[in-house]
Amino acid sequence: MTNDKNAYFLDITAEICPMTFVRTKLLIERMPAGSVCEVLLKGEEPLTNVPASVAELGHQVVSIEKLDERADEEAIWRLVVQKKDNFS
Repeated sequence: MTNDKNAYFLDITAEICPMTFVRTKLLIERMPAGSVCEVLLKGEEPLTNVPASVAELGHQVVSIEKLDERADEEAIWRLVVQKKDNFS
């Protein structure tokens, strides 16, 4: 994603809820409509809540991918989100 001029990145692996979603929401609010962001997260609660909350706001969850072989509660996950268009 780093070669895409419209890509945004956020690492929230050290954050706990509700800050995981707050920081993700703030990033998405700064992005132009249609842009894509990559969010790294860790833990069961963020893995469940952040994608659900993003989708509830109308943005598209493009993918969720486990990046390492650690147990799920300690694994790092990549969430890719596309901000909704202003006219959707």
